[in-house]
Amino acid sequence: MQAIRLRGRPTSYMLSVKNLLRRFIAGMEPWVFLPAAAIVVVFAGLAATYTDSARVAFDMLQTGIVETFGWFYILVATLLLIFVTWLMFSRFGKIRLGSPGSRPEFDYPSWVAMLLSAGMGIGIVFFGAAEPLQHYLDPPDGEPESSEAMREGMRITFFHWGPHPWAIYSAFALPIAYYHFRHGLPLAPRSLLYPVFGEGIYGPVGHFVDVLATVGTLFGVATSLGLGAQQVNAGLNQLFGLPTGTGPQLALIAGITMAAIVSVVSGLHRGIRFLSVANVALAAILLIFVMLAGPTIFVAELFLDGLGYFIQQLPYSSLHIQPGAQEGWQARWTLFYWSWWISWSPFVGIFVARISRGRTIREFVVTTLIVPTLGTFLWFSVMGGTAIRQVMNGRRQLAELAGDSPEIVLLRLVDVLPLQELLWVLVTLIVIVFFVTSSDSGSFVDDMVTSGGHPNPPRAQRVFWALAEGLVAGVLLYAGGLNALRTASLTTGIPIAIFLLVAAYGLIRSLRFDARHQSLPGLESRSDLD
Repeated sequence: MQAIRLRGRPTSYMLSVKNLLRRFIAGMEPWVFLPAAAIVVVFAGLAATYTDSARVAFDMLQTGIVETFGWFYILVATLLLIFVTWLMFSRFGKIRLGSPGSRPEFDYPSWVAMLLSAGMGIGIVFFGAAEPLQHYLDPPDGEPESSEAMREGMRITFFHWGPHPWAIYSAFALPIAYYHFRHGLPLAPRSLLYPVFGEGIYGPVGHFVDVLATVGTLFGVATSLGLGAQQVNAGLNQLFGLPTGTGPQLALIAGITMAAIVSVVSGLHRGIRFLSVANVALAAILLIFVMLAGPTIFVAELFLDGLGYFIQQLPYSSLHIQPGAQEGWQARWTLFYWSWWISWSPFVGIFVARISRGRTIREFVVTTLIVPTLGTFLWFSVMGGTAIRQVMNGRRQLAELAGDSPEIVLLRLVDVLPLQELLWVLVTLIVIVFFVTSSDSGSFVDDMVTSGGHPNPPRAQRVFWALAEGLVAGVLLYAGGLNALRTASLTTGIPIAIFLLVAAYGLIRSLRFDARHQSLPGLESRSDLD
């Protein structure tokens, strides 16, 4: 009889499982979620099983793309910078991303903190000291370790991490935010194509774009988790003597993933926002301390000189390419970065769009284009300038580490500064928190896209994508396939670059149409918009 009662009435365990499945499926866009999940599983399995073959295949593919389409990356990045700059000064700048009376969802400091954390926060921590030093030691032209190499090194670093990547992010984020908050379209990449395909975005074309963005986001974040675990491992080795190797790094990935799950389940307003503000605050403390305790005057001079030279050379740098020499320095640096920023743009763009409700187009462009850029320039000047100064004073250890182990340079940089053990703790904590925010915001974006562009997607799916990122990173770190994963994510650059150009064209059409038919504030009398 007991068995019959159990068979006839669901147990509490069965009910909890059904509730969990119901929550997981609720709001899911199956034509995006299922293909994206399948691609991730299949690729991770193949990359882990056939690591060497996968790495060689994707390296060849990426090399072929750079050699054939490098000029296209250069052109697209420059056109998008011109596009968003034009928007900033145009009459369209006063249009709000939302109803005319809407106000920003987040206060300005929190908004900027989330922009920085999602956009390139972990990148500048990883390369902040190493990249300017690398260009100083091995410039593309001129004498290594000369004054000219120092100036060129800062110009190149500013160029790679300055307004171009933020213009790419803005060109992806702004149309999505405009279509979502003003017209109710999904908060997903498919909305970029609405001016061209109309309701067709809800069919196969839209599904394809969303799957591509989801897979690219997960691959990019998983790569960052794997590479970041190596940097955190190095920091903990310095602090506590923790062994370095695959085992500790897998444990770190697991810990970061668990922290990301807690953050992403807590939501945008609590978990992600709190960690982003903490990120920027900790980084600001480190920046100020290193600047004051290090070569302050040298750093200030380097920042101003580098900024002036960068502005002066910006038109040339933006369109410069070495004809017939796409296998050299520019392919390893500029073209690699441009393909990376473009392939990373769906993740950052969707996240930035989600947090930008209530901002005007002008405020959006000014902030995304200028504020993070100046902060990044200052960070590279302080960290990179301090590293260069130490090498000039005879610390050849940093010179050796710059090329072989860039993740260690920032830790070694603070060895000769006061309170070095406290600084080791601070650097390691910053790296950990930045990686948690990369993972939680990436999970949030993937969940929004795979739930049909919902701004507040189901929590169960957030947990799934956070776990997927950690598992993929762990499996490929163990199997040695992280480089294949990174290269695979970069191969999405070409189709995404095309989407970005279509998005820019479509946004201009939409703004002009709305100006004629919806009496947007300040635009109703502008006959030149026709």
